[in-house]
Amino acid sequence: MRISEKFSELKKRDEGALIAYICAGDPTPEGTKEYVTALVRGGADIIELGLPFSDPVADGPTIQAGIERALNGGMTPDIYFRMVGSLKVHIPLVVMTYYNLIFKRGLEKFVKDCASSGISGIIVPDLPAEESGELAGLCEKNEIDLIFLVAPTTTESRMEQILTRGTGFIYLVARLGVTGARSDIAVSTSELIRRVRTDTPKAVGFGISNGRQAAEIISAGADGVIVGSAFVDIIAKGKDVPNKLEALASELKDGIKIAR
Repeated sequence: MRISEKFSELKKRDEGALIAYICAGDPTPEGTKEYVTALVRGGADIIELGLPFSDPVADGPTIQAGIERALNGGMTPDIYFRMVGSLKVHIPLVVMTYYNLIFKRGLEKFVKDCASSGISGIIVPDLPAEESGELAGLCEKNEIDLIFLVAPTTTESRMEQILTRGTGFIYLVARLGVTGARSDIAVSTSELIRRVRTDTPKAVGFGISNGRQAAEIISAGADGVIVGSAFVDIIAKGKDVPNKLEALASELKDGIKIAR
């Protein structure tokens, strides 16, 4: 399923999207498959599956630890694509990784592997929009969305490039710094949502961990909420993980629905 199809479906219901991130292979590929199913049961509309990289510069301690567990468990790009291709879910799947892995595999091969395994979008935090031309062309050719990040510090000129090139959804970074659950929503988040003027759906991530925060983000004008560290933290604790993932996804989705 294309990301645009999912957002169109949600728009008809006047409903925001829950985008859930977990790191593939944390702690095992089989565990990841079970966790994805639990997130879908809980109401996740889109799943971001992190392809672990040894230097995840945009990620905070919680996700870094998940990435380390996945790498220690033997996760590789080959295993990643096989695992994703075996998932039986009917929602968009997005790979989030770093450019080094894409470059090493070969841009064309990476994008074709995404298409053949059922991935609908790619997020590359360390790829500037100005340098994305080759990857963007391959993504367009293979009907894969290339999703860019916008931060509170993004200048108007850079934002214009990002909004022109980005497809699927625009990833709005809720606060400066790295990923990680927070107890509050930064004031700059609402300002950023207002600043980003585009017909492409806007999804906000970095720091969201509960239904109240999700409702605040949607009420401020976002089309979706991205949650990662809160889910990865549940996986790290290792107790009753599928049920707890489903419960948190359900809480977040309820907050999103109430906001609309």
